Amino acid sequence: MIRTKAKILLVEDDKNLGIVIRDLLEMSDYQVVLRENGQEGLAEFNKGSYNLVLLDIMMPIIDGFTVAEEIRKKDCETPIIFITARVMKEDKLKGFRIGADDYITKPFSTEELKLRINAVLRRTNQGANRNRNEVFTIGRYTFDYTNHLLSSVSGERRLTRREAELLNLLCLHMNNTLRRDIALKTIWGEDDYFMGRSMDVYITKLRKLLGDDPGVAIVNIHNTGFKLEVKTPADKTH
Repeated sequence: MIRTKAKILLVEDDKNLGIVIRDLLEMSDYQVVLRENGQEGLAEFNKGSYNLVLLDIMMPIIDGFTVAEEIRKKDCETPIIFITARVMKEDKLKGFRIGADDYITKPFSTEELKLRINAVLRRTNQGANRNRNEVFTIGRYTFDYTNHLLSSVSGERRLTRREAELLNLLCLHMNNTLRRDIALKTIWGEDDYFMGRSMDVYITKLRKLLGDDPGVAIVNIHNTGFKLEVKTPADKTH
């Protein structure tokens, strides 16, 4: 269940639309802070604590993509939803690469907005409680899901929330196939083209992070999903 009075930062340069969205969300029992440009939005985020950021893209002074990039440099956890009139596929993919959790295109219905916010908050809150005590050995690596840490003799790397969620699912299915649709619905909430492309970006990131051990591989299973293959010492001698 979504906790009441979740705090949302809304950054929208259309003053009238911003007020409408703010009032709508406040009637739905959210606490909303509205800022009208990217610079004010980033400053507000840096001094506050928020459960979710609703972020327009085309804004004066600092655009939404840049705001999201700055947020992700210091905060990998707080979910971000882009709200925008831009419908180009490249824009959506860029948003997901930056680390957005969802992308809603104007014009949208109030019901759709509330459902998407609820879905993102539900996923991120559940993710915080799912398999929190798991520590996995992945070849030369140790993956501490609780703290989002991937460690090896080379050092430690703190993963983003979504990287950790995806690697956790792969570990739970280690040496077995993780179906693509299950991963998408579990972590992204939807199984569609754009979410699929976002997941592919994260699979590529995880492959790079695990690239120092030749006995570890994330393998594509054609038309099905992925498999985290981890060879045992006995396997490596054959």
